[in-house]
Amino acid sequence: CCSILLFCSNPASAGSALQQLLRIPQASLLLDGDDPVSRISYQAEIQRIPASTLKILTSWLAIQQWGLDHRFHTDFFLDTKHNLWIRGYGDPMLVSEEIELIARALAASGIERIANIYKDESYFQPGVSVDGQSSSDNPYDAPLAPLAANFNTIHVLVNKQGIQSAEPQTPLTKTARQLSIRMKPGRHRVNIGDARLSGRYFAELLQAKLRQQGVETAGVIRSAAIPAGLPLYYRHRNSNTLDTLLKSMLRYSTNFTANQLFLMLGAEKYDAPASMEKSRRAAMDKISSVFDWPGFEIREGAGLSRSNRISSSQMIELLREFQPWKDLLYSDIQGVQAKTGTLKGISSYSGYLEKAGEITPFALFIERNVSFDFRKRVARELLDTLATPDARYSFGPSQTMAAFGSRPSSSTSKGINLR
Repeated sequence: CCSILLFCSNPASAGSALQQLLRIPQASLLLDGDDPVSRISYQAEIQRIPASTLKILTSWLAIQQWGLDHRFHTDFFLDTKHNLWIRGYGDPMLVSEEIELIARALAASGIERIANIYKDESYFQPGVSVDGQSSSDNPYDAPLAPLAANFNTIHVLVNKQGIQSAEPQTPLTKTARQLSIRMKPGRHRVNIGDARLSGRYFAELLQAKLRQQGVETAGVIRSAAIPAGLPLYYRHRNSNTLDTLLKSMLRYSTNFTANQLFLMLGAEKYDAPASMEKSRRAAMDKISSVFDWPGFEIREGAGLSRSNRISSSQMIELLREFQPWKDLLYSDIQGVQAKTGTLKGISSYSGYLEKAGEITPFALFIERNVSFDFRKRVARELLDTLATPDARYSFGPSQTMAAFGSRPSSSTSKGINLR
C-alpha cells in the first residue's frame, strides 16, 4: 500500500480544510510547484466538471484569436430613403453607455432624420441552445444574440408610480415595459427571455439615444438582411478592449459574455452563421494544437454544462499557458488570483498563488456539496504551505488511500505529498 504524507503549516490542525479535502473521493487537487517539495497532487488525472473555471479556457481562446487590444464592432448602413440598417456580430459589451456613443457618432456624421431601423441578425444561427442553460429570467440565463444590449437584460423599478428604468443611462423602452408589466413592486434585473427580442431592444435603445442627440426617428423596427451592395456608413468599434471585457467577465462570471465569445470564435473559423457545433470544433482545433488532453470535453464556453470535463492536471497545463495574463483574474484574497466555479453540487477554484514573488498555479474541483467558503479555505492553506514548506505532519505508513475513502488513481499511486 502507499503511504501518505501530509505537510502543512500547522501540524496540530487535524481538521484543516486541506485534510478534509483528502477525505472527499469526489475531489481533485493539483498545486503545481516547481519542485517535488512544493507539489501537491490528489486525484489530479480524474475528469471533473469545471463549472465557471472553464471561463479561463474561454479567455485563453479569445486572447489567442484576437489579442487583448481587440475591439469588437457593429456595422451601420444608410440607404437613400434614410433607413438605418444594423448588422451585429456578437459584441458582448453593447451597454447603454456604448449605445450612446453610437448615437453621438451617427448624429455627428450629419444624420438629421432616420425613417426606419432594420436589424440584420444573421451572424448567429437562430435559436442558439446552450447546454446547461435554464429558461429562468435570471441575468445569468440571458439568451445569446448577434445584436444585444446590456447583456440582454433589463433593469427596472416597479412602484406606485408605475414602471421606471432603474438606471439613469438606460431609457425605458417599449420592450422593457412589456417585459415588466406583471412584475411585483421592487427593483428587478431580468433577462429578456426570448432571443428574438434582442435586436429589437437594442434598436429601441438606439432610437431613444438618437432622439436625445436631436435626430428625428419615429419609424418601425424590423428584421431584414442588409441589401446587397449597400455601402458601409459607419463601423462602431467598442470603446472597451478585449482586456477590459475579460476582466469584467472573469470577475463577475458573466455567462452571457463567455458564450457570446465562444460563438464568435466558431464563426471566425467556420464562417457565419455562428453555432455551438462550429464553436466546439474551433475550440477543440485550437486546444488540440497546443495540449494533449485525453478525456477533455467542452460543450459551451461559460461552464454551465455538466458535460464539460477537465482534470486538475489539464487545468494546470492551461494555467501555465495563461500565466502571462494572470492579472485578468480577480483577487479577493491576498496572494490568490483565481476563478471560482459553482453549480449545484459542484465547487471549483483555479488560478495562482503568490508567495515571496513566486507564482504557483493550482486547480481544485469538488463534485459534492461543501460549504461556500470551503474552496477558499483550502486556497489559504495551500498558500500557507508555500510559506512554510518545511513544516510537516505525517500520517503513519499504515494509512492508505482507503483511509480517505478512495482508491489510489494514476495521480496518487505514489502517495500524496502536501508541502
